[in-house]
Amino acid sequence: MKKLIFALLMLAISSTATAGDLILYNWSEYMPREVLEQFTKETGIKVKEVTYDSNEAMYTKIKMVKDHDYDIVVPSTDFVVRMSAEGLLLPIDKSKIPNFKNLDKRFVNLDFDKGNKYSVPYFWGSSGIAVNTDFVPLENVKSIKDLLRPELKGRILLLNDLRGVFAIALKVNGYSVNDQDPEHIKKAYEFLKKLLPSVKLFDSDSPKQALLSNEAMVGQLWNGEAFVASQENPAIKYVYPQEGYSLWMDHLAIPRGANNIEEAYKFINFVLRPDISARIAEEMGYSSPNAEAVKLLPEAVRNNPISYPPDEILARGEFEVGLGKATPVYEKYWLKLKTAD
Repeated sequence: MKKLIFALLMLAISSTATAGDLILYNWSEYMPREVLEQFTKETGIKVKEVTYDSNEAMYTKIKMVKDHDYDIVVPSTDFVVRMSAEGLLLPIDKSKIPNFKNLDKRFVNLDFDKGNKYSVPYFWGSSGIAVNTDFVPLENVKSIKDLLRPELKGRILLLNDLRGVFAIALKVNGYSVNDQDPEHIKKAYEFLKKLLPSVKLFDSDSPKQALLSNEAMVGQLWNGEAFVASQENPAIKYVYPQEGYSLWMDHLAIPRGANNIEEAYKFINFVLRPDISARIAEEMGYSSPNAEAVKLLPEAVRNNPISYPPDEILARGEFEVGLGKATPVYEKYWLKLKTAD
């Protein structure tokens, strides 16, 4: 909680961009700097990127600070639902995004945002388990239950992400990652409380670093983080848990209060250009929803199961959607977990 408050205070004092520039409020390590520079070179529009490490931090900033100055935000699916319902996102004018046509039909016009009224798919992916096999045999971590093995005490990293963390606890109990039953959520919390002595740290800024530095031997990672980590250290392997796992999608959206809306549309359309989208996906390691961009990716990337799992593995995943009235219940138990209450 102290970390979140400090982050919000630091963001509150960040400088305002001049009119005609663009402020991108984005996840850490989620957009190559070279892409921003190329956009500026082609359009003359300067981009200032401010980062966050959780949907909750981004949501709180947009909700609490009316004059926030951000022109584009990158919420996950459940926060698209939440923020659009609360009037925190502006409707998307797709006539200003001709490259929207490049998106894979599997990832558009979904139930959570029919017609993509408020959101444009940016990345999709999974939350799985990364194992440094220099220290832990891969066969020892196939299941979420394996995280409780005594030899892993104090060696595990978890994402600083409510949905990702509760997903593993719900799945280990046989529930949906979108379960709204308070008793099931409580049972998930009890599993996480039991797991807590094994957790070395929570991190969503750059969680792969804990594995690369050997601070953690096993970590819950987003697939893009695992992809980059495995490139740097081939001993790091990515596991899709036997019980199932969560799939997610992040979106480009324009928040209420944006000052540079036309520039925001130009940027979104630029990002959806196949060559640009492919460049972003190849560097970041996450799964692209851009069908034309995927065709341009090197075969080694397209066929890497970390980024593009085969159908039989994909079938075990479940996309996160909104939690509805159960949101406060999750938030209550998340706070209890993080404060070790």
